[in-house]
Amino acid sequence: MKSAISLNNNNRLKLGIFSANCSSGMAVTKADERWQNSWRNNLDLVRMCDTAGIEFMLPIARWIGYGGETDFHGGVLEPVTWAAGLMAASKQIQIFATVHTAFNHPIVTAKQLASIDQLSNGRLGLNVVAGWNKPEYDAFGVDLPTVHSERYARAQEWFDYVQKIWSADSAFDWDGEYFHGKGVYGNPKPVQSRVPILNAAASKEGREFAMRNADYLFTPVFDFDQAKATATEISQAAAINNREVGVFTFCTVVCRPTMQEAEEYLDYYANQNADWEAVDHLMKLQGMHAQSFTPEALGMFRDRFAAGHGGFPLVGTPEYIADQLEQLSAAGIAGTTLAFVDYSAEFPYFAEHVLPLLEKRGLRTM
Repeated sequence: MKSAISLNNNNRLKLGIFSANCSSGMAVTKADERWQNSWRNNLDLVRMCDTAGIEFMLPIARWIGYGGETDFHGGVLEPVTWAAGLMAASKQIQIFATVHTAFNHPIVTAKQLASIDQLSNGRLGLNVVAGWNKPEYDAFGVDLPTVHSERYARAQEWFDYVQKIWSADSAFDWDGEYFHGKGVYGNPKPVQSRVPILNAAASKEGREFAMRNADYLFTPVFDFDQAKATATEISQAAAINNREVGVFTFCTVVCRPTMQEAEEYLDYYANQNADWEAVDHLMKLQGMHAQSFTPEALGMFRDRFAAGHGGFPLVGTPEYIADQLEQLSAAGIAGTTLAFVDYSAEFPYFAEHVLPLLEKRGLRTM
């Protein structure tokens, strides 16, 4: 059976929704209309996206917020449970579950995700996170490895263990460096012969992990030249491993009838009403532990963190945003997530006015 319907389509540029399970979404703002991540709002959003032909929804697994006046990401719907519920409320969209390998046992996760794939008839995706946020490690009473490579060594064993549970025809013993088990087996199995794997990484170790295991590398994009360089690098690195790995990035969307309206709204929520305390705490943690952004990028893009957690800005008219997405695709980006200040209020305008333009340009056929 084919894997998820959505990611097997012929669209040159895949589109997803990012962080709708988190309070405020991706916008670190105090604006009153910032995203309320209620279950009802998520249900409404997934149905909109399903109808519009959006390929996937991707959650963030967050356990401790970033503080500030809004406690950005202090309220989060747990992503595995979230994925299961959205599967039951949708028909064809792919739903990713995001799982921290440091905090979730492989046997439990393998059973949870296989059950969700059964529930959805093969629409599950897995976003593997090696972990980086020290306050979360502290909350779990787990030491954050000081050597970056050790996080990925554990993640690799975790991933291999889950794959073994999903593929083994009989019980087996596991005696690794990080996990041990006797008489382990998994039933049921996922519906898909291979659950699509996404991994967010910018560090050397992270990208090496993605080249070995992921179908899609999820990584920041700063400009079109850097996007092209990244896509070329990943394509060449994947080929060395006899694999194909698509590059996904994440974008912040402010789509309005005029450029002036879009730019004024960006200034309103991401400057005048930014939660700068939360922005600075987020950037500090990213710089200390995540290695997702270089120090130079962190210094340049403080405004982008307020606007959308460092996402590539799509700010302007439908035509301008379609131009930007076309250039990202031409640079080799296979797909991007989208984030809005208020997803439910803003996505319909994007769907009505931008998606048809992408179809006319041959980026999307549905």
